[in-house]
Amino acid sequence: MRKRKKKTKSQKIWGFLQFQMVLIMLVVAAIAYYYVGGYAAKVKAMKTEAVHLVANSNADTFRQSQTSEAYDCNGELLSVLKGEKDVYYVEFDNIPIYVKQAIVSTEDKRFYKHKGIDYKGIMRAVWAMIQDGEVTQGGSTITQQLARTVFLSNERTWERKIEEMYIAVELEAKYSKDDILEFYLNNVFFANGYYGIEAASQGYFGMDVNHLSLSEMAYLCSIPNNPNLYNPVKNHEKTMKRRNRILKAMLEEQVISESSYKTALGESISISPSQKVKNDYLETYITYCATRTLMEMEGFKFQTSFDNDNEKKAYDKKYKELYESCNSKLFTGGYRIYTSLDAAAQKELQDAIDKELAEFTEKNDEGIYCLQGAAVCIDNATGMVRAIVGGRSQDTEGYTLNRAFQSFRQPGSSIKPLLVYTPALEKGYTADTTVVDEPIEGGPVNGDGVYSGAMSLRQAVAVSKNTVAWKIMEELTPEYGLSFLKAMEFSRLDTRDENLPISVGGFTNGVSPLEMAKGYATIANNGGYRNPTCIVKITNAQGDEIYSAKQDAVMVYKENACRQMTDMLQTVITSGTGRGYSLGQMPSAGKTGTTNDNKDGWFVGYTPYYTTSVWVGYDIPKEVPGLGGGTYPGRIWHDFMEKIHEGLTPVSFVEPISTTE
Repeated sequence: MRKRKKKTKSQKIWGFLQFQMVLIMLVVAAIAYYYVGGYAAKVKAMKTEAVHLVANSNADTFRQSQTSEAYDCNGELLSVLKGEKDVYYVEFDNIPIYVKQAIVSTEDKRFYKHKGIDYKGIMRAVWAMIQDGEVTQGGSTITQQLARTVFLSNERTWERKIEEMYIAVELEAKYSKDDILEFYLNNVFFANGYYGIEAASQGYFGMDVNHLSLSEMAYLCSIPNNPNLYNPVKNHEKTMKRRNRILKAMLEEQVISESSYKTALGESISISPSQKVKNDYLETYITYCATRTLMEMEGFKFQTSFDNDNEKKAYDKKYKELYESCNSKLFTGGYRIYTSLDAAAQKELQDAIDKELAEFTEKNDEGIYCLQGAAVCIDNATGMVRAIVGGRSQDTEGYTLNRAFQSFRQPGSSIKPLLVYTPALEKGYTADTTVVDEPIEGGPVNGDGVYSGAMSLRQAVAVSKNTVAWKIMEELTPEYGLSFLKAMEFSRLDTRDENLPISVGGFTNGVSPLEMAKGYATIANNGGYRNPTCIVKITNAQGDEIYSAKQDAVMVYKENACRQMTDMLQTVITSGTGRGYSLGQMPSAGKTGTTNDNKDGWFVGYTPYYTTSVWVGYDIPKEVPGLGGGTYPGRIWHDFMEKIHEGLTPVSFVEPISTTE
C-alpha cells in the first residue's frame, strides 16, 4: 500500500509539472532550436501579438460583458438580463479588503513583487504539492491568469503558455498592480456561469460581496483555482477544506488576527444558488422596449406606415439588423434599466386572468393552455405601461409568447371609439345626435339581432349597434378613420383595411392589446397620444444616466371630442354592454368587443388613473362558446381595476391624475 501511494503522488507531481513547468522548459528548447523548425518565427509572432493586444487594451477591455438588470417603479429587481455569462463589475476601492487578501494569499503570494511571472512561486507550488499530496497553490500568477481569461483560450499548449507569459509581462508594464487585481477579480470564473466576485456573491449568497463575512469571502476565493473541483454546488466539502487553507494562509501572512481566524474557521457555510430572476411576460416586454430604446439612441427612426412594399422591405431589413445588434448590447452592457412597471400591479393582473379563465383546462401538446388571455395597463398620468400580461401562468421553460404586444387579433366593436365615434364627434356629432339602427344590405348585423330604429348616438354606443358604426364610417370614409390609428402608430395596418368592415373591427392583420390600451389612453388623455413604453431611464454599469424618457404628447383627437367620448363610454358601463362592471364611486368608461362566432373577446376601459385593455381567445382563432366582451374579458378588467384603485380618491374625468402626487 505504501509503495502504491508513493507512485500516485509521483503521478500527481508529474501531471502538475506537465502543465506548469514542462511547457516553460519548452521555451528553453525553443531558444536552443531558435533557428530550426520555425520556432523563431512562432515565438516572435506570439510576442508581437501580445504587445499588440495589450497596447490596444484599456479599462473597458476588462468589462466587455456585464449582466444588465431591470427594476420596477419602486426600485425592486424585476429581471436579470444576461448573455452566456453572469457578470457584475466592482471597482477596486469597492472590493472588500479580505477578498483581495484572500485571493493574493492563495493564488499569488508574491503578486506585489514579481513582474508578471513568478518562477519562485512555481517552485513553491511544486514543493507545497509534494508536502500536501495535492495541488494547493497555483503556478500561474494572477497576471497570467488574467491574460488567459481575457485574451486567450484555455487550451493547454506550449504556444498558449508562452503567449500568456508575454501578455502578462506587457500587462504589468501598462497597468498598476491594483488595476490588474481589479481586472482579475471581475473576470475570473467562479463556476456555474458566474464571472467575477460580485456575480459569485449574488449567485451563491444572494447579496452584495460587501455584505459577506470573512468566512464567506474566503469560501468564494476557493473556487477560481479549480472551478470544477471546488464547485460549491457539487463539491461543497472540498470547497470548505480549501476555504480553511485560505484562512490559514491569511493568518500566516498576518492579514487577519488569530481571533478572526478562529471565528471564520468555525462558521458554517450555507449557499443558496440563486434562481434566475425572471418573469417571462415582463422580461420579454422589458427586453423589447429597452432594445428599441438603444436603437433610438443610435438615431433610428421608427415607422409603422409605408408608401409601398419596397420601402417596407428596406425598413424591415434595417430594423432587424439594428435590433439584433442593440439586443446583443443589452445583454452584455451591464445596463441598469429603470421601468414604469409595478410588480404588485403585475401580480394582480396575472391573478385576474388566471382566476377568470381557470375553468378552461385544455392544453396543447406543449403543455400550454389553449384558451388564453392578455392584458395591458397604462398609467394615464405618464402614458407608460404599469403592467403587462401576455398569457395565463404556465410552468414552462424558456420564453412564452407575450400576446399583449406580440399577438394581433380582430378587435370587434372595441375599435369603434377610436376610428368611428371620436372622429365623428370631431365632425359635429354629439351624444344626442339621432341615428337610425336598421338593416343594411351587404352590411353588418347587430350582435343581438335587434334593430331599434331612431335612437341617440349615446344609446347606439352603449348597446354597440354595428349598423350605426357602419353608416357613420361610410360618411366619414375609412381613410379618414384609419388616419387616427396611423397617428397612434398602430403597426399592422394594411392598404386592404381601407374599407367599411373596419368600422366593426374587420382588419386584415388585427391589433394588439397594447395598441388598444394606448388608443383608449389617448382618449383618456384628452386627445394627447404618447407611445407607451416601460423604460423610464437607463444607466450604464458605472451609474451614469445615458437615457431618460420624454413622453411628450402629440394631439391626435380634439379635446372636446375626447371629453364627449368619455362621457358616452361611461354609459356603456352604467347601462350598456359593460353594465355590472362599475367601479363604484370611481368614474369609469369602457367598451366591449366581440368578433364573429365569438372567437375574440375584448374589454377596454379607463378611469382618470389607469387604462386597461383585456383580450381573451385561442391562439389559433376558433369559437369560444359564451365568449363576449362583457363576459370573461369584462370580469378580468373589473377584478384588476378594483384592486389597483383601492385607496385612490375618486375624481372626475377632467384630466389624468398622477398616483404619485
